[in-house]
Amino acid sequence: MLAPALAALLAGCATLPANLNRRSPRNTPPRPIVYGAHGPLSVAQSERIIKRLQAQSGATDLLHRHLAVEEALSASPLVAGNKVTLLVDGPATFKAMFDAIANAEHTVNIETYIINDDALGKRLARLLIKKRAAGVTVNLMYDGFGSRDTPAGYFDRLRAAGVHVVEYHPINPLKGGSLATLNNRDHRKLVIVDGRVAFTGGINISAVYLPPQQRTPASKDSARLWRDTDVEIRGPVVSRFQKLFLTHWQNHGGPALPAQKYLPHLHRAGSQVVRALGSRAGEPQPQIYATLLSAINSAQDSIEITNAYFAPNQAFVDALMAAARRGVQVELILPAHSDVPVVQAAGRAYYGELLRAGVKIYERRGVILHAKSVVIDGVWSTVGSSNLDWRSFLHNDEVNAVVLGRAFGRQMQAQFRRDLRHSKRITLWHWRRRSVWQRIKESFLRLWAWWF
Repeated sequence: MLAPALAALLAGCATLPANLNRRSPRNTPPRPIVYGAHGPLSVAQSERIIKRLQAQSGATDLLHRHLAVEEALSASPLVAGNKVTLLVDGPATFKAMFDAIANAEHTVNIETYIINDDALGKRLARLLIKKRAAGVTVNLMYDGFGSRDTPAGYFDRLRAAGVHVVEYHPINPLKGGSLATLNNRDHRKLVIVDGRVAFTGGINISAVYLPPQQRTPASKDSARLWRDTDVEIRGPVVSRFQKLFLTHWQNHGGPALPAQKYLPHLHRAGSQVVRALGSRAGEPQPQIYATLLSAINSAQDSIEITNAYFAPNQAFVDALMAAARRGVQVELILPAHSDVPVVQAAGRAYYGELLRAGVKIYERRGVILHAKSVVIDGVWSTVGSSNLDWRSFLHNDEVNAVVLGRAFGRQMQAQFRRDLRHSKRITLWHWRRRSVWQRIKESFLRLWAWWF
């Protein structure tokens, strides 16, 4: 059995871990300890949960392999007893999210990259102001660069109503902005209500996710729907996401938030095992990247990736090609239309070598693809804010949920197949016939992908 571990650390901010060590079967790590609502479970209890997962999965070796990888690479624990609901696209996600906020009794924490002063942003502001008037504590953290087009008046209205607002790395030097931090951004998407329900995924607070006729003002992509994926999580692991928010909030100047108010006692809500993963810009070992890379290296049957911004480093590309060459079915769904075309072009520079190695590439048509999801071997799944580009790997603060088990994996695979029906396969024959200009543009932009 493989028990991958990182063999290289970031050097400055220029490189990423590229190699994985291999251990012999006799050096297999012990089975993971699982956490429950009251803290770490005994070895026997952990074993029972793992065996139940394996029985449900029907793939004992596959699941144990991924459990071992998770345990080896992350300081964040596996947490049992959760209910994870897959949310597809804006209307379903915003309904669940806004319903949870409307029912908040104590606290609402929101962390987002983009919050727009459009139809949806105004709706959220009204709801937050209403909840604050009802005595609910509301904390909002947004990224200065991502929300640079949002007028200051939007946040002033929230502050005037008693909402605590923190801007992550302001652009304006008068607010503490600095060129040194301009490339480091808070790309996390988190909504946590009463410390009991958490939402995470790729969706920003923006009307681009609404049907075109409901968007005000009209965007440059007003004729296209935006395709995204989020999850709603209830159960003990919510406290892990809450701690990620509280740490980030404190580190970036937010007022003190007493733990006893934000970390309530949580009961079992379901049967799913979840891990909360957070990464920060400049980390020597970016957890999300390392965990994903190791899961790919441990894959035995299938790798199904849906991602909006694919411009990875060579180590990631090599891992996908190695998996395909050892017989794993590797499939990528990437955007046919992108709101950031330079990233799309840089990523297409890798298509040729991936296709030659046997990786299947599809481009999702008819929408702006913004989802960030992966399912491996049908038992290891992740949904979150992380893209497959240098920005997410090195420059951004990100958050992902990793869900282990076949039940959620089947839902992820079903959504992958639905996207596949609306996608065009890119064949090597087709790709070799693209224009010389396309080749030059892709090669040039690939050189600059570190900065995108």
